[in-house]
Amino acid sequence: MKTVIAILSILLLVSCQKKSEKQFDKLEKMNWLVGHWEQKLPDGLLVENWKKENDSTFSGDSYFINPKDTVHFESIKLSQKAEELIYTATVPGQNNDEPVDFKLTSDTENVFTFENPAHDYPQKITYKKVNATSLVASISGKQQGKDSQESYPMQKK
Repeated sequence: MKTVIAILSILLLVSCQKKSEKQFDKLEKMNWLVGHWEQKLPDGLLVENWKKENDSTFSGDSYFINPKDTVHFESIKLSQKAEELIYTATVPGQNNDEPVDFKLTSDTENVFTFENPAHDYPQKITYKKVNATSLVASISGKQQGKDSQESYPMQKK
């Protein structure tokens, strides 16, 4: 009987350890995103910076600068809460300066899609890992009643 109790205790301990190791497994799949990403365009530079805040959260910023000014800026965050991975964007001057959440709806073969059908535009944000130093970020949805999509290939610097 003592042997059975000892075996059950060990199994319980091992199963608890494995569960805690995988607590933020959805976010861990996107560890490759951490770093500095750029796309050089004729009229400026698009930049995304991501850093790991803790086991459950990555934070970053995305901005577009031309030779004279920062044209667009947003704070971005990826956070895992229970089994949900949430992409949150906060853009000064939009949505009453409130953050907007997009929930992970698909993660297959290095393509991660986040959606918020209630948002005006975009309703979908997708990150595709091409390789260790290349990604394509896309936004899409309906804009003024018409389907719209924009893609941003970026290189890790």
